Amino acid sequence: MRNRAVLSAALLLTIASGSAPAHALTQDELVAKIEAAGYSKVSDIKSTAEGMTATAIKDGRQVHLVIDSSGQIKQRD
Repeated sequence: MRNRAVLSAALLLTIASGSAPAHALTQDELVAKIEAAGYSKVSDIKSTAEGMTATAIKDGRQVHLVIDSSGQIKQRD
């Protein structure tokens, strides 16, 4: 529940600053987008200077992701 509140606040701040698309993703939408890209067990979603970050599983291994303000998902090594 705390993560959802932090994510919501971060999304509102991003929208207010004008750096996000008009339709910012909710946490559930963000998880669905990540899962649609082939990842599972999405967790540890946070707002950072890079954008939103998350941890997920792909091909049986844990990976770290960065989701930028345009919604692009990038795997960080």
